[in-house]
Amino acid sequence: MTMTIEDVKNKIRAVADFPKPGIIFRDITTGIKDAKTLQYMIDYLCEQFKDTKIDYIAGIESRGFIFGMPMAYKLNCGFIPVRKPNKLPAQTISESYGLEYGKDTIEIHKDAIEEGANVLIVDDLLATGGTAQAACKLVKRAGGNLIGMAFLIELEDLNGREKLKDCGKIISMLKY
Repeated sequence: MTMTIEDVKNKIRAVADFPKPGIIFRDITTGIKDAKTLQYMIDYLCEQFKDTKIDYIAGIESRGFIFGMPMAYKLNCGFIPVRKPNKLPAQTISESYGLEYGKDTIEIHKDAIEEGANVLIVDDLLATGGTAQAACKLVKRAGGNLIGMAFLIELEDLNGREKLKDCGKIISMLKY
């Protein structure tokens, strides 16, 4: 049987009222535990960038690591972890972004990206776009040529894509 995007969507569990009332959480763990579904997810995301020269995939902590590492392997490029503060051992550059209540920060190593290197950012979810936009700014500040972003899921009603107009090609496999 050939898998489809709809098959993948059917593997994603919807959890009502998590992490707070009124939120429907799209749980990828039910999809990634199935080998065929996980392979299809990775293959689909890679296929979208197969004809693009990529030097690095920057995966956003933590679920961006789940997809970013196998994509880097399959696309024959390096992997750069985009982490929360104080998780990387060498000198870092950081970018802060607003949350509903307060702010958060992400970091990469200062020497992670060579000037002009082609970088694809990967994460599991595009919601409001705050984290993704901060990752875009980080890659550009580090001297990278941001070619695009790949997400497994996009929550379209939250308009996160609007914040990413200067971030290259934006791909999301599943839209809710």
